[in-house]
Amino acid sequence: MAKYDYDLFVIGAGSGGVRGARMAAATGARVGIAEAFRYGGTCVIRGCIPKKLLVYASHFHEDFEDAAGFGWQVPEARFDWPTLIANKDREIARLEGVYRRLLDGAGVEMHDGRAVLVDPHTVEVGGRRMTAGIILIATGGQPFIPDHPGIEHAITSNEAFHLSALPRRVAVAGGGYIAVEFAGIFNGLGSEVTQVYRGPRVLRGFDEDVRATVDAEMVKKGIAFKYNTVIDHVAKRPDGALDVALTDGSALEVDCLMLAIGRRPSTKGLGLEEAGVELGENGAVKVDAYSRTSQENVYAVGDVTDRINLTPVALAEAMAFVDTVFKGQPRAMDHDCVASAVFCQPPVAVVGLTEAEARERAERVEIYRSSFRPLKHTLSGRDEKAMMKLVVDAKSRRILGAHMVGPDAAEIIQGIAIAIKMGATKEQFDATVGIHPTAAEEFVTLREPVPEPEQQAAE
Repeated sequence: MAKYDYDLFVIGAGSGGVRGARMAAATGARVGIAEAFRYGGTCVIRGCIPKKLLVYASHFHEDFEDAAGFGWQVPEARFDWPTLIANKDREIARLEGVYRRLLDGAGVEMHDGRAVLVDPHTVEVGGRRMTAGIILIATGGQPFIPDHPGIEHAITSNEAFHLSALPRRVAVAGGGYIAVEFAGIFNGLGSEVTQVYRGPRVLRGFDEDVRATVDAEMVKKGIAFKYNTVIDHVAKRPDGALDVALTDGSALEVDCLMLAIGRRPSTKGLGLEEAGVELGENGAVKVDAYSRTSQENVYAVGDVTDRINLTPVALAEAMAFVDTVFKGQPRAMDHDCVASAVFCQPPVAVVGLTEAEARERAERVEIYRSSFRPLKHTLSGRDEKAMMKLVVDAKSRRILGAHMVGPDAAEIIQGIAIAIKMGATKEQFDATVGIHPTAAEEFVTLREPVPEPEQQAAE
């Protein structure tokens, strides 16, 4: 007779949770999973996928304008927000159905409802208690909402996907990837956008050349910035408009205020601490290299651990978890040199170290950088620049980082990431024949390093 109801019980049916459940079930384990909202998690339901669909939609106004330079006469276009949202909702519902079918096909028992840990081996869902030998926490994260007067009138990315109408004037608070992506979405669809950020430039943590390029290009597209300030309080007018007061003494009148000032792990009220699972200061589940928590039989993967909060990382962590626990092949997920993208406009993609990070770690670095007008815009007439950059260890010749701002950046950097992960050198890049005419070929034709800062100062 089995000691527990399940060999594995997963709390959270997002990317990491579903992958862990399915792959564990494939080994013959008895697996249960619980989800309090919708199957697919942040990425599928109100993150990566719907966001990318809205990014596609927001590009069309420029595409229509650019067509004239190529001989096309496009009639005046009209955008309909409800149609976009309805079509997006239909696709997200389809994907949720796919996730459910995958779990069902793998033999995973699904429990719709919020799961809470009663003890290290017991979970409760909707009043029903179940036991499991191993428990996997994969509850992801949620938007952070500050405690400012009137902040209840603001929305987050969660609500942005379900607005009944496109707001005419939008303020986006924050400077990270979600903030710049939604600033570009609203701007591209026709809203008047102001971005409010506490720092001097968006995308903190990215390479400075990336940040400068994105800042300049967003301004060209008509997005206004309020730097070095944050929201003080919000008041709603009788007509529904919002007065947003900022700490620098200025104010904005908008129809929508979107908060994108960070996310926090979703661990509140799960019973984790009561079950002996240690949490960090920000509420993240503390784990070791093998995703094991302070409680021997409890593991955690994905955004709830606040390591690298990306969907592919959650998937990789889940696979390493299954190999370790259910296949007898212990291994830690390699978090080094993980590529990422920001679907702002123009988009960003990066892999490896920034120039500043490389200068801290390497004895001497070489920087190869190019900024140019994409071929398409020689006829469209659009004033948009692409930027590409390689960070090289001058001694070993290994490429430490690659950074790009421009069309198809994510598609290009994905291939570059493989080479950098394998330890490619600058000379190996130089020996690679480029594909012409493409932007990607620039990465294998960068020949002269830019002058070092001290040289530039001397000049």
